[in-house]
Amino acid sequence: MDAELFDALETKVEFLLREFSSLKQKNALLVEENEKLLAEREVFKSRIDAILKKMEGV
Repeated sequence: MDAELFDALETKVEFLLREFSSLKQKNALLVEENEKLLAEREVFKSRIDAILKKMEGV
């Protein structure tokens, strides 16, 4: 009985470790994507600001 409990616990721990690893990888990808989106937003912001400045002169 004790061996079965340890086997079940080991199985659950291994599953949780795999899930944790998977979540860490997904998080790293999301961080990277977020950084790209923030950089893209800054580019758009700069372009919009430049257009607005041109319009002020009209």
